[in-house]
Amino acid sequence: MPPTSPPTSILVLGSGVFGLSTALALTARPSFTNTRITLLDRNPFPSPDGSSIDTSRIIRADYSDPSYASLAASAQSLWRQQGPSELGGEGRYSECGLVLVADKGQQGERYVQESLENVRKISGQEGEGTIRELKNRKEIDEAVGTGGGSGDWGYVNTSSGWADAEEGMKWMRRRAEATNGISFVVGEATCLLKNGNKILGATLKDGSTLKAELTIVATGAWTGKLIDLRGRATATGQVLCYLDLTEQEQERLGKMPVLLNMSTGMFIIPPKNRVLKIARHSYGYANPVSIPHPSPSPSSSEERIEVSVPRTALDDKQLWVPREGELACRQALREMIPELGERRFSKSKICWYTDTPSGDFLIDYHPEHEGLFLATGGSGHGYKFLPVIGERIVDVVEGKQGGWEGVERELRGKWKWREEKVDKVVTEDGSRGGRPGMVLDEELRKGSKL
Repeated sequence: MPPTSPPTSILVLGSGVFGLSTALALTARPSFTNTRITLLDRNPFPSPDGSSIDTSRIIRADYSDPSYASLAASAQSLWRQQGPSELGGEGRYSECGLVLVADKGQQGERYVQESLENVRKISGQEGEGTIRELKNRKEIDEAVGTGGGSGDWGYVNTSSGWADAEEGMKWMRRRAEATNGISFVVGEATCLLKNGNKILGATLKDGSTLKAELTIVATGAWTGKLIDLRGRATATGQVLCYLDLTEQEQERLGKMPVLLNMSTGMFIIPPKNRVLKIARHSYGYANPVSIPHPSPSPSSSEERIEVSVPRTALDDKQLWVPREGELACRQALREMIPELGERRFSKSKICWYTDTPSGDFLIDYHPEHEGLFLATGGSGHGYKFLPVIGERIVDVVEGKQGGWEGVERELRGKWKWREEKVDKVVTEDGSRGGRPGMVLDEELRKGSKL
């Protein structure tokens, strides 16, 4: 429950999309004028293994869920602002269009159908010139314009696009620093500081502590190390592969639309700086690790629990995506851009999601710990909301009901802490490709780096 009066101090753990935007939004609220705000991250900004730091992210209102489609449309209006000091300016956002497809009769088809309905409703008459159904593979290939394509049904929405993910985060960081209302601290929180069921802040790896009346945990895929989220959220690793291009290839492919197949999860985003990314939005890899129980119950004898936690290039400089993932990217590249089908990948990355069973965010007060608020569960689709999600999170912190229009009101219920748990978290929102149940170590043992 929201506190009866504004806290005198707030500690935000994590400087990704949710954490950074929340800290910024807090500084703009009159309620927190006298509140000391501290933002902690385990790495100097920008964190090289953070899920929000990358070459690109898709920016779309193309959602099967009307409430997310509406919120994404609100975010897009800000991404489209192109002044040098505005979010979408200086190449941070490119509206190249999105070709959203599926394989008929397969998972993902319904997602695409419902997305088409939603963006048509959002666009109204304007959508007649920007949204067009693609009834077969030939029409898909023509819309993509690379000599290839994917799927056999879908649509093109020329009002969607992509963002330079790292540059977008840097823009947000500059705005946050300019407020002079946030203390930025580098350090790794190893556990929450408790007194009974009350959270007092966090203990850092060096043994020091940061105390606050309210602690907001926005640590993404690392959240399971601080709070027991078993059955509610889990970390999954996603495959990204990159290849280098010539100047001529950059010039030509830089004009292509984003291509995303909701049946396979494979997608390609237009290149920038002569680097092309191909990736998979999938069920992902689990990385189960035994850790000390972050919040043991007096009635339980569990001292250690097994949770999936990220493993990144900061942990293992030689880490390369598993053979299974690289083969999937190779196959998709051959299909989507045939001329580059055999081009070697110059690097790869495992991007870590915080998945929930429904794909909904987890933005709520923890029901068992006073002074603890969660802002996590991005489920692989949080980045596009960068310019609006902080305001929504702070609305929940304050317990506000106003400012949520139409179907967006449904999000308040979707983001609540779920009392019920599932045996195993597998995101079933209709948007995932690949196969569920893969374990990173098992796949790495089968081979890596072809």
